[in-house]
Amino acid sequence: MSKINKSNRQVCDVDIRDIATKKPIMFFETANTTTQNISAESVYAMANGGRKIAFANPMEGTATIEAQVYPFEFYSLMTDGIIESTAAYPVKETIKCTTAGQLTIPTGAIAGTVFVFAKDSFGETEIKGSFDGTTFTATETGDLAEETEYEVGYIMSKASGVKKISFNNSKLPKAYYISMNTVEKDENDVLTPYKIILYKAQPQRNFELSQSSEGDPASITMTFDLLEDKDGNFVDMIEIEE
Repeated sequence: MSKINKSNRQVCDVDIRDIATKKPIMFFETANTTTQNISAESVYAMANGGRKIAFANPMEGTATIEAQVYPFEFYSLMTDGIIESTAAYPVKETIKCTTAGQLTIPTGAIAGTVFVFAKDSFGETEIKGSFDGTTFTATETGDLAEETEYEVGYIMSKASGVKKISFNNSKLPKAYYISMNTVEKDENDVLTPYKIILYKAQPQRNFELSQSSEGDPASITMTFDLLEDKDGNFVDMIEIEE
């Protein structure tokens, strides 16, 4: 077998699969940086101030995926992997009165959460009234004038057209079987496929999100703890020569 020096400057595509069934979960090819960090420290029996006998501790490690372009589903790896199709969230909008004393509120607004204010006075003195279905009716008809705009705040509940990922202490991340796929270039400019197999990668739950109007686009880094699978496999490195 010939020995040719090779080098790497190609971020990995990431193939994420269910650890038990090997069913594909996500193929992620927009990472900017992927890393694998493996350590295996030893402890030593000392004699007369010197190290005499070494005892190897079990291998441990982490892997990371850093990206600025990613699907919404990427976040689900840090919780239980479930993406829900129902959600409730706050809405602030401007609505024009077409019938004196009433406003038509979009379908899905939750009763008890609808609050109406004069234009440019959101959160100040509310216009009292009652809400039923999609109609807000002012206690005093004169408080809502035809062809006048009002600012409305409410909680919207939707059962379609939304995706929700929940983070809480009852939703724990699953472990995944992950392949990190890249290519290496040798001294003859030949590219060789190269894979790093992470047999049991457990996502950490600590992450940071930031949104800013200046500087670089937002970046997210996901970190996995590397564990042994049920067969004692940890990490494999595979070079595909054909």
